[in-house]
This record gives sequence, C-alpha cells and structure tokens, in this order.
Amino acid sequence: MKRKGIPALVMFVSSMLIFGTIGPLRRLVPLPSGMLAFSRGLLGAAALWIFARLRGMRLCFAGRRNVCLFALSGAFIGINWMLLFEAYNRTTVGIATLSYYMQPTIVILLSPLVLREKLTLRRLLCAAAALIGMVLVSGAAEEGGLREEDMAGILCGLGAAAFYAAVVLLNQKIKQGDAVGKTVIQLLAAALVMVPYLLFTEKPGSVSLTGTAGMLVILLGVVHTGAAYALYFAGLKGLGAQSAAILSYIDPVFALVLSQVILGERLSGFGILGAVLIIGSAAAGEIRLRDARHAVRRNRAERG
Repeated sequence: MKRKGIPALVMFVSSMLIFGTIGPLRRLVPLPSGMLAFSRGLLGAAALWIFARLRGMRLCFAGRRNVCLFALSGAFIGINWMLLFEAYNRTTVGIATLSYYMQPTIVILLSPLVLREKLTLRRLLCAAAALIGMVLVSGAAEEGGLREEDMAGILCGLGAAAFYAAVVLLNQKIKQGDAVGKTVIQLLAAALVMVPYLLFTEKPGSVSLTGTAGMLVILLGVVHTGAAYALYFAGLKGLGAQSAAILSYIDPVFALVLSQVILGERLSGFGILGAVLIIGSAAAGEIRLRDARHAVRRNRAERG
C-alpha cells in the first residue's frame, strides 16, 4: 500500500467505527427518537460547517434545484434516523442494525422502476439471500416463531431502511456538487423535518436531561455526525470506490460486535446465519455493481 494512502484509510475506517457505536449510544440517551433526530441534525450541521470553515473550504451547492433536492433527501434522512433510533429502543441493537441493512436490497428491487436499471440474476439472488437472512434474524424460523417484542423494532428498522433507500435513489437524480455543502443542507433539513412532528407529539417541558445525557446528545451530534462525516469525506477522497464499498461494511459488523460485548445481546445460530446473508449479499451486490460501472467506463475509454 502506498504511504499516502494510509491516512485516508485510517480516516475512513475511523468514521465507520464511530457510526457503528450509534446503536449502543442511543440506549443511553433518554430522549424520544424524534427529539434525538432533531438534535443530531442540528448539532451535526453546525459541527460540519465549522469544520469546513476551519479548513478554509468554500461550500458549493451547484444550483437552486440541487439545494431543493438536498433538502428533500435530508428530510428523508431525518425520518430515517427517527425510525432507526426507535428500532434500537424496541428490539436489540443487532436486530435493528440488520433490519436497517436491508436498504441495499430495497434499492436493488426498486432500481428497475426508478432508475430503469436491469435487474440481473446476480442482483436478484443477492436480494433473495438478504430476504432469507431477514427471516432468520427475526426468529420466524425458530421454535416459537417471530418474537412479538421484536416485531415493532424490525418494522421500524425496515422503515428506516426504506427511507434511506429513497435517499440513495434520489441522490442519483442530483448533479454532482460539493459533498460537504450537500451534507450540511441535508443535516439541517433532517432537523427541520422533525419540528412539526415534535410540536404535535411532545408537550413543552416534557423532556428533561441530566448532565450526562446532555453530553451524550452533544457527542452524538458533534462526534458521531459532524466529525464522523468529516472523516468519511476526507477518507473517501484517498480511497478507490471499490475499497470504500468493502470498508463501509465495518459499520454493521462493529455494531453487532458491540451489541454482544457491551449490551450482552446474543444472536442465535439462525440469527448469525441471517446476519452473514444480509451483510454478505449487500456487499456482493454493491461490489458487483461497482465492478460493472468501472468496466463500462473502461470500455468507453478504450474505444476512444
């Protein structure tokens, strides 16, 4: 490996490890999921903007249409966060994480309708493997069937996955712009979309935080959002698309490890097999898709 590639690798892996700790951290914060999503978006946007200013970066948004699309995708991110935080509350971190990682499968199944992409046999098999994996993780294949206490958490996790899939598909419609500027708008929109929801669901003064809980909220916004995204973008610049695709799966694997070590959660044999199917099929589908894109670009270049 080239020496100059080491910092990029460290920064990207660090961002994945930080993202992987969000599930256990959420368990320690006694805030409603909507309030936590609002706080994360607002604090994360402020932290990322300050980082950009300190680095002397000039944020570019590439036109009014892009700003509107950034805001819409950010609103989807806010709803996605709220549902994911609720999934962490209602089931184990492991099951919530694996439910959320059905997002690539949702993208695969919707891409023929939304992006007019061909649904290849490989991608169809990857989607089928992930669906089987989800059934195994849910416990439906075990004696006693699907655990009722996990059902709400699984549905919230799948809902979060669906909204994040919408973000991925919407991003395909956005012209390339500055990644940091785009994310600042998305984080602000993620916070703002929570405001109407909070006004209707939370009574004024109904939420109180201890000093420790308040510090954890700040940690989630500043470190797990602002700093993590800054590390992610900085690392991404020095890595190839293929390397980034593979390394991104450190996030769910680390979350599963932490749920076992810190929270004492346990996946059954079926659950472990399901986790392998979900994460493995997502990685295989993503890697294959990127390989195909690179091959097309290479062929075009060779043809002149």
